[in-house]
Amino acid sequence: MGTIVHLSSKKKGELNKFLSSFYNTNLELEDSLTWQKKYANPVELAEIIGAYIDNSDDYALWMWICLDKNVFIQITSENADDVIKYLYERFPY
Repeated sequence: MGTIVHLSSKKKGELNKFLSSFYNTNLELEDSLTWQKKYANPVELAEIIGAYIDNSDDYALWMWICLDKNVFIQITSENADDVIKYLYERFPY
């Protein structure tokens, strides 16, 4: 099982704006209120977590990650640094 990033918003277009900026392309998710992606390498989550926290004032989004089956952790400005550190400690390769 891969790790999962789940983003959601109550505002249409927010996911499209954030993800289009993150991936530097237009993803055309205008009407979507949720987005989810699986990552084969859990350390890759650090980049999107960092972008999410750095831009949290600009977008009305919520982020959860799943590292273990059916266990989702909400990412907040209070826990983001610790979660990123944990990713590198738990998955050092």
